[in-house]
Amino acid sequence: MNELGGIFILNQRTEKIGIEHYGWTAAWEKRWSDEQLELTSRQPARIIADHGHMQRLITAEGECWGKVSGRMRHDNLETGIAPAVGDWVAVAHEPGEEAIIHHLLPRQSRVSRQAAGPVTKEQLIAANVDTLLIVAALNHDFNLRRLERYVLMAWNGGVRPVIVLSKSDLCDDVQERIGQVEGIAPGVEVLAISAVEGEGKERLENYLQPGITVALTGSSGSGKSTLVNWMMGKDVQITQAVREGDSRGRHTTTHREMFVLPQGAVLIDTPGMRELHLWDEGEGGLSQAFGEIDELAGACRFIDCTHTKEQGCAVKEAIDKGELDKKRLNNFLKMQKELQFQRRKEEFASRKRTASSKPAKTRKPKHARRGNDWEQD
Repeated sequence: MNELGGIFILNQRTEKIGIEHYGWTAAWEKRWSDEQLELTSRQPARIIADHGHMQRLITAEGECWGKVSGRMRHDNLETGIAPAVGDWVAVAHEPGEEAIIHHLLPRQSRVSRQAAGPVTKEQLIAANVDTLLIVAALNHDFNLRRLERYVLMAWNGGVRPVIVLSKSDLCDDVQERIGQVEGIAPGVEVLAISAVEGEGKERLENYLQPGITVALTGSSGSGKSTLVNWMMGKDVQITQAVREGDSRGRHTTTHREMFVLPQGAVLIDTPGMRELHLWDEGEGGLSQAFGEIDELAGACRFIDCTHTKEQGCAVKEAIDKGELDKKRLNNFLKMQKELQFQRRKEEFASRKRTASSKPAKTRKPKHARRGNDWEQD
């Protein structure tokens, strides 16, 4: 895509690539049929980039610009659900015109977090992702506790996490680091790579099969843009050096965008994160991210054991025997508490949206409300 005088012109070559190259499979064809969308004049499209008020879409005819319909935008105010990169949507589109997004196909997975700021709101990073590549640089910014949060974010959204330890050429104890990461991410594959020295690319390509959607996430400066260029075989993303003092990077990716990789998979690149506040999707993610604690808990004396002060706690016994790292339990308890608090906030925000979306005639006038009505708000 070229930019001339502030007007975006779609690359003519990419216009010839249809939705089958962007992950449209028989499974999505069935979902389309289940929604009975084949009976309408709509056509399927996938959001491949988000530029705020406008989205870039891929349709059977190629790329085009699109925007959400007024009705769908109004419905989003009530549900809090808005289309994101990776979503499959139903659009009305005439050649040479902007497409209008009318319907969102049910998502099979999501990568999301609590948006920054005081408002309880989900920030959807990517939708319909099969594998989340969590990129962490093997430099001074390496952080196990942060990796635990990324893994939990993946499991929460129904996405398989894979941890990619980048910049292995800058690390003298790569195998030790891999062992540490495997200890905090049971069952998650850990890859050590170096784009500079060309190491680890073959193992990484095992996850880049045709029809698969892969997303990249990680902190600023972890090497995501370099990794995109490496996988694409050409420079498509700008890269910047990290600060030498603390190995922290600056944002080089400013928006979410999808690429078709030479290996056949589609890749969603996302901006680096300074902080990761979890969005609650239920208890499943926590159990998967901390599988060994969940397994130990089954042998606790009390079903509702909090693993803090109860007698007969199998988790505490494992720590005493050196079978479980105390820091691992502390982080589990911290994230459990955070998710419980987040769940309460989400429930309150949902009730508030529902109440504000009711037609005016169904609401009680303020002067007619009793005192206990206010106490229930």
